[in-house]
Amino acid sequence: MSNSVSNNSTPNWERLRQFIKANCFLKSDRPVFKLTSGKMSNFYFDLRMATLSPEGQFLIGNIIFDRLSELGLSPRAVGGLTMGADPIATSVAYCSFTRERPVEAFVIRKEPKTHGTMKQVEGNVEEGDEVVILDDVLTTGKSTIKAIEAARAAGLKILAAIVLLDRGEHEGKKNVEALGVPLYSIFRMEDFN
Repeated sequence: MSNSVSNNSTPNWERLRQFIKANCFLKSDRPVFKLTSGKMSNFYFDLRMATLSPEGQFLIGNIIFDRLSELGLSPRAVGGLTMGADPIATSVAYCSFTRERPVEAFVIRKEPKTHGTMKQVEGNVEEGDEVVILDDVLTTGKSTIKAIEAARAAGLKILAAIVLLDRGEHEGKKNVEALGVPLYSIFRMEDFN
């Protein structure tokens, strides 16, 4: 099975692609955008413009919920490293409830809390639960890998990782899959050329 969306002609997929292209995709003739990896790029996706908008959350929740079904995945929960994954996970959780097949959302802090429960993974999940890791953009895979490692340390079983956009650079997909986690993307860079 392909690791990109199986049917990229669905109305929601195309609507979200157009939304991202119009509102989130920044381009320059020179590499002026500094990425999380520290590398400079000619283009940047500010996906928070989509993941934090009402329309974007509706589309993202439905698209990822459908993708889970297409892949035959039935996780107890979805989530990832704060802050990129947070609105995606809550969008999926909301959508799942409206479809009467609830999937919990969880958040992975960058560092464990230093007070209270001292948890790094927050949400209605517990050791042994099957989960899917989410992220907004994949470049090197560093944040997705950090989320996988924290989820595993909390005893969660990772079925897969899904990212909204795979930039297709710096071996991000390969880096994630080296951990034994299949990675699927909703969009790839060529969807915006």
